[in-house]
Amino acid sequence: MEKRPAKILIADDDSTVRTTVSTMLEMFGHRVTGVSDGNEVLTKVDDSYDVIILDINMPNRDGFNTLEKINGLNYDIPVLFLTGVGSMDYAVKAIHLGAYDFLTKPIEDIEIFNVKIERALEKRMYVLQERKYREALEEDVRVKAMQLKEQNDLLVKYSDSLENATVLLMSSLQNAMEAKDIYTAGHTLRVTRYGQQLGKSMGLTEDELVVLKRASQFHDIGKLVIDLSSIQKPGKLTEHEWNLIRKHPSVGATIVEPLEFMEKEQFIIRHHHERIDGKGYPDGLAGDQIDQLTKILTVVDSYDAMTSKRNYRENMTMEEAVEELNICSGTQFDSEVVDHFTRNIISFVPVESAVH
Repeated sequence: MEKRPAKILIADDDSTVRTTVSTMLEMFGHRVTGVSDGNEVLTKVDDSYDVIILDINMPNRDGFNTLEKINGLNYDIPVLFLTGVGSMDYAVKAIHLGAYDFLTKPIEDIEIFNVKIERALEKRMYVLQERKYREALEEDVRVKAMQLKEQNDLLVKYSDSLENATVLLMSSLQNAMEAKDIYTAGHTLRVTRYGQQLGKSMGLTEDELVVLKRASQFHDIGKLVIDLSSIQKPGKLTEHEWNLIRKHPSVGATIVEPLEFMEKEQFIIRHHHERIDGKGYPDGLAGDQIDQLTKILTVVDSYDAMTSKRNYRENMTMEEAVEELNICSGTQFDSEVVDHFTRNIISFVPVESAVH
């Protein structure tokens, strides 16, 4: 270890002893500060000292009490007791308080005195090295934690951007599909708006509203792989054509399945044609097997379908659609959702009215 002049604090009420010990320490190249009692020690001491030498019997504050106070400062400075009393009780008490060693006075063997001081200095050096290492380690951990946070923030930002890009792409596909059929144009937009307004009025959380919005935007995306001629043909659909169209919820769920961030939306998309009485499709879920967000989407999707003109039937008026929702409340639709929607339908109607 690199040698350096040590800074030593000595306390003894006997000025002769204090001067003698200070002279020997300075002879070995150390810098010494001398005080006469424990109170002065506590006034002078700071973390810059390497060793403290305390007389045990001092006025005002003895060595033991002074050491207790020094321990509370957490400087980890080795303390040696300088005493002419060789009592076993003193030794036990000193060790219990954490004293590093004893120096007997008068000091007769300078070499032994120097060895004890050097050993105390070595301990102090190790304490400082360990502290420096710990501080460097803590700083390294802090820096790495900051770097990790920055990387995580970038990942989150990238993930959000990827999600947004995916949603925009899917929305474009959905809009392209609707644009091919004048009878379904605007359906997704209206259903999404109905769903958001109804969800807010029913006290959904922000996270739930996001899920409902995405599910509403893509609830019919399964129709992308269905022959649109079945939808666009004049007149009623055949049973085969209805069976084909009924596949769109499960097909839509399959399309979004690879998107892990849309797990909840996948459930809603798959089940937005289920019924409370279990007679819906594709899985025949009933009652509480259908979650609240799906129940909301089922109502607003059906309402818009009823009030939108189709090539195979005339659209209903708002009043007729509300009456139909109420008739089917408790069987096809959730009663609470229907009640909330029908009581507030006027405020839910978007600017671009769905009624033609």
